[in-house]
Amino acid sequence: MGLTARLKQGETLADRVMKVDHAGEHGAICVYTTQLWIARWRAPEMVHELGHFLEHERQHRAIFAAQLDARNKPRCRSYHLCGIGGAVLGLVTGLMGGAAIAATTVAIERVVLRHLEEQFAGLKHQDCDAAAALQSIIADEQEHHDASHARIGKRSVTVRVIDGIVSASTEAVIWLGMRL
Repeated sequence: MGLTARLKQGETLADRVMKVDHAGEHGAICVYTTQLWIARWRAPEMVHELGHFLEHERQHRAIFAAQLDARNKPRCRSYHLCGIGGAVLGLVTGLMGGAAIAATTVAIERVVLRHLEEQFAGLKHQDCDAAAALQSIIADEQEHHDASHARIGKRSVTVRVIDGIVSASTEAVIWLGMRL
């Protein structure tokens, strides 16, 4: 896909990446918050795990927020779009139950991990602070992916549909954020 962005005057690629990733973490918080609320009823066996993931995402958002503060940059214009989209996605998949919740996490984290690794490779020699921020969260995101992947079991038609829709939507939101 390539690490491309429409940069504003005085903005670096690392600045843009921090903004987009901050917005993405906000979206993830909204996904997990909504799923956690519904899981208490639809998938109680996932409540502890979702709470754990949610705490990680809050830490990740704080890492990116600190980067934005240090750079004196505002948050991404896609921040609220990510939040609303995340809440809607969390609501729909939460109501569908545990397999849909897990499939959503797998799809999002697979896309996010690919982007984080690409961003890290592109920035590690340009901006050490941005690269360190990225590297600090990759293991958590991999944990979310792997734990949720283990929950899915047989990939039903529903899981495959969720995977396709969520993957494409996540890619679209990242693409849009890099250009807003």
